[in-house]
Amino acid sequence: MSLPTKSGPYARPVSKSNRPVDDAGIPSSKAELLCAGAVFLVALLLFSWTLAPTVTPTDSGELILAAQGLGVAHPPGVPLWVILAHVASLVPLGSVAVRINFSSALFAAQACAVLTLVVAELMMTAYLPARKKGAQQRKKAEDSGIDRLFVFAPALGAGLLVAFSRTLWSYATITEVYALNALLILTVFFLMVRWRRLVTQTILSAPLHKGAVVATHDSWLYAAAAVFGLALGDHHVTVGLTLPAVAVIVYRTQGLKFFTSRRLLYAALISISALIAVYAYLPFAASRSPLINWGNPRSLQEIWWHITGRQYRVFLSFTPTLMGAQFVEFCRMLLREFGPAWLPLPLALAFAGFAAAYRQDRTAFWFLLSIVIANLAYDLSYEIAEDKDAYYLPVFISIALAVGFGIRWLIQLTAAKSMSSGKSFGIAAIAVLLVSATAFAGNWPFDNRRHYFIAYDYVENILSTIEPNGLLLTQDWQVASPLFYVQQMEQRRRDVKVVDVNLLRRSWYFDYLGRTHPDLIERSREKIEVFVEDLKAWERDPDAFKRSDALTQKINTSFLEMIQSVVTNESGVGPVYMTRDLLLPDTTNGAVTQWLSQNYQLIPQGLVFNLTKDTSFHDSPDVRLETRGLADGTVRFEKDDVVNLKILPTYTSMLINRGRYLVAFNQHERAINAFKEALALDPNLAAAREGIAQSIAKLQNP
Repeated sequence: MSLPTKSGPYARPVSKSNRPVDDAGIPSSKAELLCAGAVFLVALLLFSWTLAPTVTPTDSGELILAAQGLGVAHPPGVPLWVILAHVASLVPLGSVAVRINFSSALFAAQACAVLTLVVAELMMTAYLPARKKGAQQRKKAEDSGIDRLFVFAPALGAGLLVAFSRTLWSYATITEVYALNALLILTVFFLMVRWRRLVTQTILSAPLHKGAVVATHDSWLYAAAAVFGLALGDHHVTVGLTLPAVAVIVYRTQGLKFFTSRRLLYAALISISALIAVYAYLPFAASRSPLINWGNPRSLQEIWWHITGRQYRVFLSFTPTLMGAQFVEFCRMLLREFGPAWLPLPLALAFAGFAAAYRQDRTAFWFLLSIVIANLAYDLSYEIAEDKDAYYLPVFISIALAVGFGIRWLIQLTAAKSMSSGKSFGIAAIAVLLVSATAFAGNWPFDNRRHYFIAYDYVENILSTIEPNGLLLTQDWQVASPLFYVQQMEQRRRDVKVVDVNLLRRSWYFDYLGRTHPDLIERSREKIEVFVEDLKAWERDPDAFKRSDALTQKINTSFLEMIQSVVTNESGVGPVYMTRDLLLPDTTNGAVTQWLSQNYQLIPQGLVFNLTKDTSFHDSPDVRLETRGLADGTVRFEKDDVVNLKILPTYTSMLINRGRYLVAFNQHERAINAFKEALALDPNLAAAREGIAQSIAKLQNP
């Protein structure tokens, strides 16, 4: 016997199997899955086609090595991602980098599909209250078509929009944790909005028995709690910031009584159990002493430090100046997120969608707004580095969901003014196509990574300059991270001793150097052991060093003496090199830079400086630099992209340094070639043009 029904767009009988049925008699869950499946296939094809072919800048190299070796990645450790990426690394297709890059594509495509389901659920729930109002019946066929259009056109439009969005698409093509993060957040949202719809539908259909029937739907709630706990094992900051939005759904659906019930306790226990289970990976992995064992989190205190990202707390600041600058930066990112800034069609639909949600589904409105407010409250106070756009992903997701409401609003507007269902279908199709096409056209040039060899070529160009058994000092993460992959995964130039000067301030890094370059550690053991002892004392109680000038001076002195020992001892084995970034103003390693500059001649060779004691001319072959994707037009970069901020300036400045070095020793023809190479990468370099002009003048008037 079916439950009683009332009239309204979604006031249909509930089948004996308790499945909601649409007007055409097809289970709505089946139609939802068809829409989600279509979005998934489109997204997966797109992400696979634009997938990066190898390691990429920033964290990619370190994460690949941590995942392949089941190690401990940088804080907060992202254990869930490491485990899943490790499974992906075992697939015997392509390089390890491609395998893990593809896992991001898979996670992101699934995220787009789940977002489609979220929008479909929100659209269906928005119509449930109409059952109480006894909406007038129209023709059966027309009513059925319009009803489905109200649900599945917004779902398809929002799903495709997020697939073509700048941020998710960019992280879908490389090794990073954010595609999985988006999937987990959206999975929690889907489970919660499905729970809400079923509860609301039950209350409307069987108000006399709602208490007993509603409890049968709690499996969705508990599943959301479990996924939430697991999600905290990925990027816990952005996941945790969605908790207010989840609370809004619960409160608006069940009221305060839920928060005083055992159901809340059960949900909390499920989340905590999942959280503990996934983070138990950290001490387990650390006990195996993997190659990447960041922080070596074995004790409870070390695990806590790692999970909470103690080393990043210095970037948190609640000053109005920082928050204002961050807000301006966010607005700029938002304008480009869903297409060209000069054509903000999706954003206009999103604003309309927020307004429509406020009028028709207040719960959905506060849910979407809570996501935005909570996320921005944190992000605007955090001085984020290269991956700043990823921290705004929940906000962009909320806006994509709002676009779904905006598309539904357009369809409603058309349906209200016209008796023709065909016109409504046409408007829906145009809205979906325009929104998705705008985002696709605007973001394709930036997110197509098929020719993205930039990080790989960057480190290959460096390695091609360094002679056997050379030592390379750097503090450039765009060098150190890809080199983790190239040296350890591809086993290339393992004779080169790469030392990240910044990582020397982490005690775990000496275990890494001891396994990869044991001779280096042995030759400078005395100075290294003195510094490591001071370093571990600082790691245990950094505040003690802040309070004591003597302790600070002691650790700074032992650090400098260790660097001096390493450089001096390794120069007896092979040449010593350093990257350009060590010459940039930096208070942290300023003493190191000063000592190197005062005691060595810095000879520019390729993308590095060769350190020599004498001041005579050192001739070396001109290095042919491989620059695929850097300035050939195959990939475009925004001004704030790490390629434009760090990698491209290294190429151009080192070519100019090379030219100036050759000019100083009257090698003008070779200098002109170096200056021309710099201009080929950046035609606006005034220093390169001046160098060419001066060298030509010298050749004409020797």
